[in-house]
Amino acid sequence: MTTSSAAPSPPATAAISSPTPAIASLVYIKLVAVTLFWGGTFIAGRVLAQALPPLTAASGRFTVAAALLLLLVWKLEGGLPRLNRSQMAMTAALGFFGVFLYNLCFFAALARMPAGRTALFVALNPIVTALASALLFRERLGPLKWLGIAIAFLGAAVVITRGDPAGALHDIGQSVGMGEVLMFCAISSWAAYTIIGRAALKGLTPLAATTCAALWGLAFLAAGAAFETPAIAWSGFGWRIWASILYLGVFGTVLGFVWYYEGVKAIGPSRTAVFNNLVPVFGVTLASLLLGESILVSMVVGGALAIAGVTLTNRTAGRG
Repeated sequence: MTTSSAAPSPPATAAISSPTPAIASLVYIKLVAVTLFWGGTFIAGRVLAQALPPLTAASGRFTVAAALLLLLVWKLEGGLPRLNRSQMAMTAALGFFGVFLYNLCFFAALARMPAGRTALFVALNPIVTALASALLFRERLGPLKWLGIAIAFLGAAVVITRGDPAGALHDIGQSVGMGEVLMFCAISSWAAYTIIGRAALKGLTPLAATTCAALWGLAFLAAGAAFETPAIAWSGFGWRIWASILYLGVFGTVLGFVWYYEGVKAIGPSRTAVFNNLVPVFGVTLASLLLGESILVSMVVGGALAIAGVTLTNRTAGRG
């Protein structure tokens, strides 16, 4: 399920078929398109973050996403199921961590950091989730997994410190700012969302769980945004603001979710998850092309290390 720019946690019970070569090719094309959509969320998010307060920006995104998700769940599953108390609590937690807290930190970070640099932090999502699972559920991490985690964090250190980890220790205030702290909070909130989602998916379909989480999250966001909106001059916004909101809601959330789970169903969660490594690549590339942001050598080297570490961790997880 996914309600944010980062890649979702695939359901463990997804049915895996054996697609024909033609269908498999179409699935691969869609998965590449999904990672392109998610890479683009950093560009659209950067545009919104510079014009709107974070809760208002996120509320706009999920107003569009929740409306479309409700239409999808009605068309594909006949509507939302009746939730018991446990499911209400779990979907509320999903909405708080995966929608409210993640997007609050996401937009606040984009207001302080370039989009390409922010996108590279997403490579740490599966690593932080794996560490949280090991801590909370005592999931075993073998030597290769630990190696992958170490490589990924080394890559993140190179990106954060702009290629000078040793120098950053002497002047950490200039190397690690509030934007970096906010992105680590976003990654941690997504790890919580992913872990809670494992329990939620035992009694709900991915689409139903995501829709409920989006509705809860929108309620939390709207409550906070009510204090921001009176000071906003809506009439002064151009087409880029409205296009960014629509892009985040339609492509970055709903269409990305549908196509991602087509991949999970057709080729399995492990093979689908490998495509997530393209998200920071597209994010950095689009930030350079559309926003004119510089691509530093430390970003290339650190991003490559982070992606290699995540790939190694996912590969050993898939074999297990």
